[in-house]
Amino acid sequence: MNFSSKILEEAVNQVSQLPGIGKRTALRLVLHLMRQPEQNTDLLSDALLKMRHDLNFCKNCHNVSDVEICEICSSLNRDQSIVCVVEDIRDVMAIENTSQYRGLYHVLGGKISPMDGIGPQDLKVRSLVDRVKNKGVTEIIFALSPTIEGDTTNFYIFKQLDGLEVNTSTIARGIAVGDELEFADEVTLGRSILHRVPYENSLKS
Repeated sequence: MNFSSKILEEAVNQVSQLPGIGKRTALRLVLHLMRQPEQNTDLLSDALLKMRHDLNFCKNCHNVSDVEICEICSSLNRDQSIVCVVEDIRDVMAIENTSQYRGLYHVLGGKISPMDGIGPQDLKVRSLVDRVKNKGVTEIIFALSPTIEGDTTNFYIFKQLDGLEVNTSTIARGIAVGDELEFADEVTLGRSILHRVPYENSLKS
């Protein structure tokens, strides 16, 4: 792809680094931005810079937040004794969209996946165990996607919680095995939360 402008070429190269964006798509996006009023592009640039430099992670649950403790964790209307364990922010958003869950969350930041070089030490497991020990958590809901990696992560955490006074449950398998949680429809996901089952039961199936 030949460019008459080094500035344009660099913009295309940077946009093409985004997942699922090739050089041709990146070029279309950059040309679209060029045709927009300068103010629109400035707003986009400012939003991206603010996201990169000012966005925080909640010290309690590791969800993205504008402040030290996120709105969910600090809400007086949430059940502080129940914690739903998810992979990332997209799963929090998916469950919140169901309006069926009123507990807290714990964002692991991934799943155990040796093929991708991700081990237990790379996830926020220790802080989850600490929450159970020190913050009155009585139930942990495993809400990782029903994949091999998700099931492996669930079992690892289950073993880490062994001996602690906490109930463990898992979302009902209304979600097909192998599906990612974020792509489940809201009704199915909501029912899976409401009709969760003891985690030990899932080990016998």
